Amino acid sequence: MAGTNGKQKTARDMILSLGVIVLVAGVIYLFIPHDDSAPDLKRVDYRVELLTARRAAPYPVAAPQGLPDAWKATSVRYQAEDFDTWHLGFHDPEGEYVAVEQSTQRRPVFLDEATQGARETGTTERIDGRTWTRWEGGRYDALVLEGTEGSTTVVTGTASFGQLTKMAEALETK
Repeated sequence: MAGTNGKQKTARDMILSLGVIVLVAGVIYLFIPHDDSAPDLKRVDYRVELLTARRAAPYPVAAPQGLPDAWKATSVRYQAEDFDTWHLGFHDPEGEYVAVEQSTQRRPVFLDEATQGARETGTTERIDGRTWTRWEGGRYDALVLEGTEGSTTVVTGTASFGQLTKMAEALETK
């Protein structure tokens, strides 16, 4: 019987140790701050890239003018070696993503990439004197500018068509 008592003590000690470890972990968890909100995205200044793109691109590069400060530019790039691709990404006041995409790449290929597989609806609308076609998709919706030669312009993202329209209204090309 002497051997049984030692095994019981060992099992009891392990259970007590485990309990102490769980208790300490719980206390530590309570005192560590938790922030489940989305991280604040850094605003980028796109003026230099815009000037560079407007000098280098073989098409008039589009960028918004006069948007409220609640629209936060979060990403920008111009890639001359990749079909003269212009990208300018924003978070709108509702926290959704809106991007201006332009390229000289073949239109069907570029539209599939820029809209993340969205499909043309056949619905057009006049925005600031220009004709835009609506595209709808599972991830992104888009407005595609019609009547441009040599390049394709898209306003796309997770935002509503109302917000995409506001971006399209604000676009200025030079």
